Amino acid sequence: MNWLRYVFLCFAMASGAWAAESQPYFVSMKDGKTYMREGPGEEYPIKWVYHHKGLPVEVIASYETWRRVRDMDGETGWVHMALLSRERTAVVTGNGEAAVYRGADGKSNVVAQAWPGAIGRLLHCGTRSCEVKFDGAEGWLSRARVWGMHGGEQF
Repeated sequence: MNWLRYVFLCFAMASGAWAAESQPYFVSMKDGKTYMREGPGEEYPIKWVYHHKGLPVEVIASYETWRRVRDMDGETGWVHMALLSRERTAVVTGNGEAAVYRGADGKSNVVAQAWPGAIGRLLHCGTRSCEVKFDGAEGWLSRARVWGMHGGEQF
């Protein structure tokens, strides 16, 4: 990396110029192997290697074709936008199995159980629950048991 670019990068990071100005948004990992880097470029060291296609991450900043993302554990780094998908997904959190209900009210029949770490496609989110499609099951989970959307976000 040339010296001038390095100085600009340091200045931009220190001044907050890369901070996301608009509300952050969620995307998912497009491939089963995705590299998170220390900076926005292939010349930066690899920080993490993710092996979960569909894993949701939150985009918190952008620089050219690179996105600074945060995972569910709070780790941040840079991923090339070609490795990210706009498909909305969620990961099951918490301890023990999470009940997947037929309806959004949480009072209907349980159609499946989802283990922590299970990744599914987000279909709808209300104030209390989200409809998620997993391999072999589809239903509603409590918002408290999924990560991949913002607090008041509904769709």
